[in-house]
Amino acid sequence: MTTGLPSPTQVIELLGREFARTGYEVEDVVVDGRARPPRITVIADGDDALDLDTVAALSRSASALLDGLDGIRDDYVLEVSSPGVDRPLTSTKHFRRARGRKVEIALSDGAKLTGRVGETGERAVTLVVRAGRGWQTREIPLAEIAKAVVQVEFSPPSQAELQLATGVAAESGDRTEAGA
Repeated sequence: MTTGLPSPTQVIELLGREFARTGYEVEDVVVDGRARPPRITVIADGDDALDLDTVAALSRSASALLDGLDGIRDDYVLEVSSPGVDRPLTSTKHFRRARGRKVEIALSDGAKLTGRVGETGERAVTLVVRAGRGWQTREIPLAEIAKAVVQVEFSPPSQAELQLATGVAAESGDRTEAGA
């Protein structure tokens, strides 16, 4: 630690067990010693979304562990956050965590699909796609996905589409049908 800051690997090793204890994992760490003040950014992810209370709790834990390191400088900024919406989905766990979210997928053959993530298995993800005026599911082998990114949505999905993706019926009591 010549800069008075830990390496990304040291931060991951230091925080990994504590974050896992709370159901989250350290996805990435960026240590920027050139910033003024220096910055340590920790990207955390888990099956449950990171809310502000969880980020605050993880930040307190991370700060206490980092401050306990010998030789660490005391003028750094610690930032704990979740991956941005533009982070590509690159592993099975990313697709599992994105269940119910709208994604754009580029396949290895050059085809593009937009749909809602359904169930994810070890080798494939189910995608809910438009079929005429309704919806259908399509199983996409993970090995055929070249790139996948969650899309920002400004309006809620139809209940039929969401039910196909998540398996959860609409709470409003409305009748749900795949052709709606």
